[in-house]
Amino acid sequence: MKHRRVFSAPSVAVAEVAMRQAIGAGIDPDHAALVGRSEIELEQVSDDEKEAAPTDFKPAAVRGLVGGAGLGLVLGLLAMLVPSVGIHWAGVAVCVVIGGCVGMWAASLAGSAVPSEVRRDYRREIEAGEVLLVIDDTDDALLERAVAAVLSIAGVHRLQVLPHGLLQ
Repeated sequence: MKHRRVFSAPSVAVAEVAMRQAIGAGIDPDHAALVGRSEIELEQVSDDEKEAAPTDFKPAAVRGLVGGAGLGLVLGLLAMLVPSVGIHWAGVAVCVVIGGCVGMWAASLAGSAVPSEVRRDYRREIEAGEVLLVIDDTDDALLERAVAAVLSIAGVHRLQVLPHGLLQ
């Protein structure tokens, strides 16, 4: 499971130095990203340093898939209990597949209009003009080395990561 560390920097230049420090400590460049106000990102942050998903599309799609498939399963099983419907186990499977597809489609459509978790959680810092460095990795020891390297940069502060639900 990936663990996240978020840092705040006063400018893109400071955030880029902090990112280089984290990469130098062993963080994969694909696991580090800079997040800021849209005009700051457009003008000053290169594409390979930006957050990969600025919306909640993928997490919402997963939640919709699970919820829709669960609802399809319940409705299919309820339909099996009604003798006049005469649904078979294969019909239950079809209900699960259709429920999952419809749930994933609807939730991903809604999620594409919702800002990413990082943008929601740290909205105040982003609006204040700060640039965030977000690091995600599975290795806690590597993350702690990266944290020490990033915090050695003047002006960089670690932000508290907010807990989220099971299907984030």
